Amino acid sequence: MSGVRVYDQELLSIGLTLPGFVERSRVIASLPSLGLLTLAAHTPEHWEIEYREYDELPTDSADQICQQGFGVVAISALTARIDEAYALSAELRARGMLVILGGLHVSAMPDEAASHADIIVKGEGERAWAQLLSDLERGCHHSIYDSSVLAAESHFHQEHPVPRYDLLDLDRYNRLTLQTTRGCPLHCSFCAASRTISPYRKKSLLQVRRELEAILKLWPRPFIELADDNTFVDKRWSRELVALLSEYPLKWFTESDISLADDETLLKLLAKSGCAQVLIGLESAASESMTGLDTQGWKSRRHRDYAEKVRKIQDHGISVNGCFILGFDQDGPDIFARTLDYIESLQLAEVQITLLTPFPGTSLRQQLLEEGRFLPGVTWSQYTLFDLTFRPARMSEDAMRSGFHELMKSVYSEERVNARRKIFQTCIRQSRS
Repeated sequence: MSGVRVYDQELLSIGLTLPGFVERSRVIASLPSLGLLTLAAHTPEHWEIEYREYDELPTDSADQICQQGFGVVAISALTARIDEAYALSAELRARGMLVILGGLHVSAMPDEAASHADIIVKGEGERAWAQLLSDLERGCHHSIYDSSVLAAESHFHQEHPVPRYDLLDLDRYNRLTLQTTRGCPLHCSFCAASRTISPYRKKSLLQVRRELEAILKLWPRPFIELADDNTFVDKRWSRELVALLSEYPLKWFTESDISLADDETLLKLLAKSGCAQVLIGLESAASESMTGLDTQGWKSRRHRDYAEKVRKIQDHGISVNGCFILGFDQDGPDIFARTLDYIESLQLAEVQITLLTPFPGTSLRQQLLEEGRFLPGVTWSQYTLFDLTFRPARMSEDAMRSGFHELMKSVYSEERVNARRKIFQTCIRQSRS
């Protein structure tokens, strides 16, 4: 179950008219589940496998799946669609199917998820998968498989089977995903990806090469989105990674922190490698809102240098997609105008704005639980990054929603989208020169 569906109907109607917002939403919705493709690669050959996108199934999907004779159904979904996953699981189990649930939400909320499936997988699925399937074959499976307590000889940096990209109908995707790092050492308070699945680790470059070549056999000139939380933490390894990517005829996109600007050699390599854009979490236009975002205050100390560093990255021909979050406790009603002015001043090639969202497994969620600030009646389906789920500290709920709506309309207006496209095209010309 990929992508999200915005719950806020007013915002949904606004978003449908905003080209920049719609384009990025389509990209996210079209990304295949790399987790499931990885599990497929770790499945013995005597198992028959099919990969399905839930949104392409008919409305009677449970009946269709049962009629095709599958013995096991594994479902992966993020928080915003976990209720749909639970509902599908219930329908399948009522028809006698065995259902396995896994992924980020399940790993953060294992007790909840366990009540909705025959088996749940907590943490890195590939580490538990062989044991799980072996137990199924012997008819003695457990209800929970926790990769953190399994034997440690299966490491992310060692050689593994290549994800089963061959299971995909490539005509429906505009890009494929490949993961080179997992986790992030910054551990921001609002980020569940940094520790929930695994600590920060890097994949071997030999494994990256094998996975790239598997993609290229299926798609000669692909666009690849790295499924990394923060690719360029280790600059020496990053330079080797980018040199490897430069060997192939591809375009690619990834996520980084602002320290990318500090490595001149890496920037020059990126410009030659086919890197189309880097997404960087700039987080806030307000320096006071950066306080306490990560455990060591790393981002807060760098906030004053954002303009210089964004300019340096884009001067090397690498466009920056700057990400901003609205709703920090320090944010007052003026944050929306400040954010728009700040975005304009940075001259970014692309922008992403979201609402602060307390995902399971984050220290932000724990704080809001202790303070009793969650809005009544909120369900997981509203954890979309665009729907308000808790009471803001310095403004009313209505002020937060209306301010975000107006900011969305301004940021993604036709005029500003066209201006950013010109910046993007300038970056492309600079990278070619």
